[in-house]
Amino acid sequence: MDIGVPRECRIDEHRVGLTPAGVELLTAAGHSCSIEKEAGLGAGFSDVDYERAGGRIVYSQEEVYGRADLLLKVERPTLAEVELLKEGCTVMGFLHMAVCPRPQVEKMLAKGITGVAYEMIQEDDLTLPVLIPLSQVAGRMTPQIAATLLQNDLGGKGILLGGVPGVPPAEVIIIGAGTYGAAAAMSFLSAGASVYLLDKNLARLRQIDQFMGCGGRLVTMVSHDFNVRKVTRFADVLVGAVLQPGERAPVIISREMVKRMKPRSLILDISIDQGGCVETSRPTTHRDPTFIEEGVIHYCVPNMTSVVARTATHALNNAAWPFMWEIARTGTAAAISSSRTLKRGVVLHDGHITSLPVAEALGMKEKAL
Repeated sequence: MDIGVPRECRIDEHRVGLTPAGVELLTAAGHSCSIEKEAGLGAGFSDVDYERAGGRIVYSQEEVYGRADLLLKVERPTLAEVELLKEGCTVMGFLHMAVCPRPQVEKMLAKGITGVAYEMIQEDDLTLPVLIPLSQVAGRMTPQIAATLLQNDLGGKGILLGGVPGVPPAEVIIIGAGTYGAAAAMSFLSAGASVYLLDKNLARLRQIDQFMGCGGRLVTMVSHDFNVRKVTRFADVLVGAVLQPGERAPVIISREMVKRMKPRSLILDISIDQGGCVETSRPTTHRDPTFIEEGVIHYCVPNMTSVVARTATHALNNAAWPFMWEIARTGTAAAISSSRTLKRGVVLHDGHITSLPVAEALGMKEKAL
């Protein structure tokens, strides 16, 4: 199989779809790997590293896209990239198709692209094996981002996350107790913050409390509307981490709630890659990560983990490798047929949307695999 690894073209995207170790394994099995020049540079992988692993460096987007039967990406292809895709090829990456512009979706359908969305690959127990490690990376990053943005020199309230004797710590509210929410809560607690974790799943809250109770420093609450309204009023940091696989994130924090927050408090909308769970959110970039709305600082960077590109790329490849390998080894159709886990991640195939949540979000028709 011809496998392509392009250089990501979105602003401040430093991750790469395949490591040199992955290239070595694939080429040893007889596959051809074309890597766009400097594709891995942001993650610390040189062209020489890829060549030593058996890869072939190519010098144009047209070549890497035009040759690939299987394209390994991190972010969803842009419309310009879709134009370059080989008809009938398979694209693997964090596709977030529910918030993809319709012309882009229609172009991918017209080309018969098979889209495998990493964030939707799902085990029988409903866990998301490829998304989990990236959520853990993001969760552990969040306190360092919040701590910086609370500083006065960046327009924050001038609050130290952990406080000091005689001065209380920051009040941190996390909406969503999934993998990301749990990792963020643990990291904020380690930094000394006072943490409130909200979720609609009481069993999940019990589980987290059992392992992270931390002597009462972690407060768990069911995310009823009245509880969300209550905690947002005193939050120094509000983290939105709501996920419904394949769907646009529901808006949990209304503009009215934001208006009632303390001035210069901080919102981090981690759900922004699926549209955002805060009504006042809009996507930002690492170069210009924040804006102020209703007197509150908003951080809404969709590709948050791209600035720890080496860690994030290794984490992604560790988790996605079994699915990459199966498609390369047996072909896309056979791999989908043999793995229910992989099949759940297929959102486009043979000119059709194959995921009901994606189809509903886009107002289009679905044809199940």
